[in-house]
Amino acid sequence: MSSAYAEEIPQACVGCSMEDARATADEMLLGDIPISVWTDKTSYGHSDMIMVNGQVANVASGFPVTVTVVSPLNSIVTVDQITVADDGSFETTLNTAGAMWKYDGTYTIKVNYGSESKSNSAKVQLSGGVAYQPTYETPTTSKQCGANEITADGYCVPFSISGGAITSATLNTNDNSIVVNISSTDDGILTVTPSKTVQDGIFMVLVDGEEWDDVEIVANKVTIMFPAGTEQIEIIGTFVVPEFGTIAAMILAVAIISIIAVSAKSRLSIMPRI
Repeated sequence: MSSAYAEEIPQACVGCSMEDARATADEMLLGDIPISVWTDKTSYGHSDMIMVNGQVANVASGFPVTVTVVSPLNSIVTVDQITVADDGSFETTLNTAGAMWKYDGTYTIKVNYGSESKSNSAKVQLSGGVAYQPTYETPTTSKQCGANEITADGYCVPFSISGGAITSATLNTNDNSIVVNISSTDDGILTVTPSKTVQDGIFMVLVDGEEWDDVEIVANKVTIMFPAGTEQIEIIGTFVVPEFGTIAAMILAVAIISIIAVSAKSRLSIMPRI
């Protein structure tokens, strides 16, 4: 850890050795940061243990640190809560073995201590596993969804509902979620069963922005018991299919530019395939 105080010996450590002075400087630096996090290394394999340590400047009794790991695919690998010691320190161990850690790349370890201002992150690299090759499913915009299917950004998602009606649905690629807007006058039940190519790894549901407990998740089928007056239900997983239209447009633009460049250089006539 680099320290802004390491240039000179702190007043609280006059007469100390340089090693002790640096330790004191690091403690002073940590005291100015709401929450810090670091790992024992920066690079790991796919069967290693990541040692995570951190420090909270102002300890709130009984309040845990939330640790969230995000993969190179921008999906949540794991979420955990860690007890903070009396001196503000916390630590945990992450096992990189397992399907959720199989892709090579940068994994982000995020820590939060109750508010956005008390958050921080550390990044580690994993190698020796599977190189990520994104695949995209063509949305079913040309196909009309059935009576028991939600239309979400061109994808058809099977559902059933009682006590209300679905007004619209969208895919949130930032949170890997399906957002369902409903109109409800009575207590009701919503069941959604997305295919794994649309959403996978469902682990949390929000009802009107609040984490909801009256939920049953079996494989990729989620059943939510909602109260009268509910307006929005968000189903969060570890993966949701990206918006195809934007990506397709980018790929097409790059392809056209490449073809023009090659054609101009080689003076070849590019004929369309029949």
